[in-house]
Amino acid sequence: MAPPLGVQLYTVREAIAADRDGTLARVAALGYTAVEPYAPTDDPEGFRRVADDLGLTVPGTHAVQLVREDDPARVLDAVATLGTTLAIVPAGIPAEDFTHLDGIRRAADLLNGLAELAAAQGITLGYHNHWWELEPVIDGRHALELLADHLDPRVVLEVDTYWAAVGGANVPRLLRSLGDRVQALHVKDGPGVRDEPHVAVGSGAMPVPDILAAAPTAWRVVELDACDGDLFDALGNSRTYLAGIGEAA
Repeated sequence: MAPPLGVQLYTVREAIAADRDGTLARVAALGYTAVEPYAPTDDPEGFRRVADDLGLTVPGTHAVQLVREDDPARVLDAVATLGTTLAIVPAGIPAEDFTHLDGIRRAADLLNGLAELAAAQGITLGYHNHWWELEPVIDGRHALELLADHLDPRVVLEVDTYWAAVGGANVPRLLRSLGDRVQALHVKDGPGVRDEPHVAVGSGAMPVPDILAAAPTAWRVVELDACDGDLFDALGNSRTYLAGIGEAA
């Protein structure tokens, strides 16, 4: 059975800001069965209630607040209220830390400490990459791979497949290298150029089937950071494509 196909709600952040509940209903109407929030402390009780009513699961949430706020316990409480046990740090570590081993070790120490706090509340900590964790290559390995070497085994990865490619990685090879550490994927498509808008999954330059085959059990999350045209149309077309290759019911 394919993992539940989700949407990173940052994709529709402007719509969420205007009408959260209506936006969640539109996402559900497209056939998605899971969502990945990005602001867990924003009314987690209300979010959970609406998601439940729509039949949307929350397998994980981004939680950049864990590295930007002084009270990670409050953030973890909100994560638990959302009904998930996976909190993913998507940013907040200086990009320059990934250009040398001391910085990579410092990043790992931060994440390992948060993982210990999270584990005490029954929550798994994850880390999500952008391009800056892939561009630096040290002794023939991407910085993200070196980070994984220094992470507590409890820390998992959500690999943003598009940004990994933009950062210079062969994404299927990277996923095979990281192995079971990869628990989730951001699935997106586009020209493979940093500052160009994204397109519906399956209509750009990314070798999507090969990427997904390299991490068959990871949760698939569609995200389009920016897109020419209507974002909901692009999300619908992405789901249609992924269903066509067996990645959605």
